[in-house]
Amino acid sequence: MELIHEDRLPDLPDRQAGGQGRAEHGLAVFAYEQTAGKGQRGKSWSTGKGMNIALSLIINPFPLKPSEVFQLSACAAVAVHDFFCKYAGDETKIKWPNDIYWRDRKAGGVLIENVIRGQESGMGNWEWSVIGIGINVNQISFPVELPNPVSLKQITGKNFEPVILARELCVILNKHFFELANGEFKYIFDNYQQILYKKNEKVRLKKNNRIFETTIKGVAESGELIVQHAIEERFEFGTVEWIL
Repeated sequence: MELIHEDRLPDLPDRQAGGQGRAEHGLAVFAYEQTAGKGQRGKSWSTGKGMNIALSLIINPFPLKPSEVFQLSACAAVAVHDFFCKYAGDETKIKWPNDIYWRDRKAGGVLIENVIRGQESGMGNWEWSVIGIGINVNQISFPVELPNPVSLKQITGKNFEPVILARELCVILNKHFFELANGEFKYIFDNYQQILYKKNEKVRLKKNNRIFETTIKGVAESGELIVQHAIEERFEFGTVEWIL
């Protein structure tokens, strides 16, 4: 995996979708400043210059099929978890589908943009994925619209060099991508289930205008969140919202 540095990027998925710059399998771009990053559910995300990890990876997902997009998502989330856990400890968890939480505070997340051609035929050719990873490293002051952020500096009391951490993260990502490409998703998925945030605990979720209490039971291999209340229900990403 090749790591290159950029002083400032608005958002790498947009840059690559527009056909600008290089797009090579295994290319990792570290941005010292990202000004228009995107988070889950269309929320904006930005990072102060030189303070955090803002990393984008170009991946050819072969041999995965378009129906297996969650496998790549889970693989990336487990890799980021393993990296963050090394510094922050076992209280690091994955909040479905791929946010990184320490205790009840968000430390980072993964957002994947997929390029799938011919999807209308029901088959499709999964050509590329751009995996965006944001991790709070040295930042201690956050925008007020972020309700529960946390950084490595706040957890450990130490300053870090983000680009050095990004290189370390790339090594871990490369290891897990190799496992996935060699048919070891079960190992990755079992790990994902074990480190799932709030597993077997009661949480509140919102679907449309309905807020309800339920228990997180796990995640299906296809990526749906499995919950249990009066009945068992499964939810695809984007159909429910956490109430924290």
